Amino acid sequence: MAQQLARVAVGSLYAELALYPKPGLVSFRDNGAHSDMNAETFLRSLFSLRRYFADIAVAGMRSASMARLRELGCAAESRMLRATVGVNTHRGGIFTLGLLTAAAGLAWARGGAPNDATLRNIIATQWRRELLAVPAPATVAPTHGQQVAARYGAAGARGEAIGAFPAVFEVALPALRYAMACGADTQRAQVHAFFALLAHIDDTNVLYRGGRVGALQLKRGAADFMVAGGVFAKDWEERALGLHRWSSLQRLSPGGCADLLAAAIFVDRWQAAGP
Repeated sequence: MAQQLARVAVGSLYAELALYPKPGLVSFRDNGAHSDMNAETFLRSLFSLRRYFADIAVAGMRSASMARLRELGCAAESRMLRATVGVNTHRGGIFTLGLLTAAAGLAWARGGAPNDATLRNIIATQWRRELLAVPAPATVAPTHGQQVAARYGAAGARGEAIGAFPAVFEVALPALRYAMACGADTQRAQVHAFFALLAHIDDTNVLYRGGRVGALQLKRGAADFMVAGGVFAKDWEERALGLHRWSSLQRLSPGGCADLLAAAIFVDRWQAAGP
């Protein structure tokens, strides 16, 4: 079961990488806003994370503490950085998808169906107190996300986890499910969910790179895309490509949204597969 969860987790991160267009982000088509990484960098990173997701699934099954999950995450991050020669490709994914994989493992161990309510309840009851109480180690330099959270008051990945991932369960998954129910194929449904996230959350990566002005411009562009009908508008691909090109030129990369999209894909696929 842990291996199955790991395959779904890695497959979800791969699906996010393969998706196109998504403003400013790396795909197999281009490098988006990045000059320091490409699709090959992400593939090396994904290869290095296969063991981590199986290990954290087992930890979840054993009701491990948040401290233990952090240990596994730190070890995974070290392997990722070795695989990418120091490039941060999946730090946010390690945290977000790792916690959801642990929650899915615990849901399975308890015999519960992995529905939205079960997964969110496990995160809230099992790890929220530790997430609130345990700050990042003082000896470690703050990440870009932590710097932005302190400066702009953005929730960031930790804030999402404390709230049991509202952006995943209240924004991305409803958009994904709506698009699929309306007849969109997998790619279009995932693009629809991504733009819903982009229009809704304050992405700390975008805030770090573009400040409040750049973040607001990108957020408004995504909101306009959704108001126009999302992927159900006749010119949806042209609109999405236009925002992707603008974001890439402005060096704006919504990596937080990418992590949350991968998390939504993980939940959707795991639920579809069944326990």
